[in-house]
Amino acid sequence: MCDRDTTACFTGHRSYNGCRDRELEAAIRELYASGYRTFLGGMAMGFDLSAAEKVLALRDELAGLRFVAVVPFEGMQRGFSESWRLRFEAVVAASDECITLAPRYSAGVYAVRNNYLVDNSSAIIAYFTGEKGGTAYTVRRATKRLLRLINIYNNPQLQLVL
Repeated sequence: MCDRDTTACFTGHRSYNGCRDRELEAAIRELYASGYRTFLGGMAMGFDLSAAEKVLALRDELAGLRFVAVVPFEGMQRGFSESWRLRFEAVVAASDECITLAPRYSAGVYAVRNNYLVDNSSAIIAYFTGEKGGTAYTVRRATKRLLRLINIYNNPQLQLVL
């Protein structure tokens, strides 16, 4: 497994549309400059896959950069649209490692994935708008566990609720 001290993860909303891609790349570069080499991604549509693609695109430039796909359950991508499914499959194929946490969907499988990401990282890059749901849960868990948090959404008012 990865060294937690040099591992970061991603969390963000499925509605992410690339609007903060420059900030995403800057956050990855910032953590890389601080010694982070492995990035874990939860493989959901939206921010997760966009962040994974960004790490994969930077591997040639940043020596030792690794991406680990953390898939909550086998066949997760079957529920995706064709374009997202193709992106998912391309990311899995290009990943340095792929970890599948469960053989099939069951209640709570996404929380298990989110816990895995936080528990195996010391930093997190988020696209968190303040919306309730899995991203909020993951950011709260990361904050309680004192992970270094970079929220690229960039809303100063949000810091008051974290």
